[in-house]
Amino acid sequence: MSIKVRYFASLKESVGRSEDELEFVAVISVVDVWRQLNQADDLPENILAAVNMEYVGFDCLVNDGDEVAFFPPVTGG
Repeated sequence: MSIKVRYFASLKESVGRSEDELEFVAVISVVDVWRQLNQADDLPENILAAVNMEYVGFDCLVNDGDEVAFFPPVTGG
């Protein structure tokens, strides 16, 4: 199974890339996606996650072909 992972705003700068492809064989959650691709970095506080452009919790399960996105909270003003 394969998913596309995207990083936005300051997360893109901190991980040093804008996207990844992840191949996996068992069902995984959003937090597992982060851990597999960013082993040296803990999950930053206050980041948001989306699967297929919908906000999700980090326990949400990911399916083949999904797109997972990580980004910092958006503020307005």
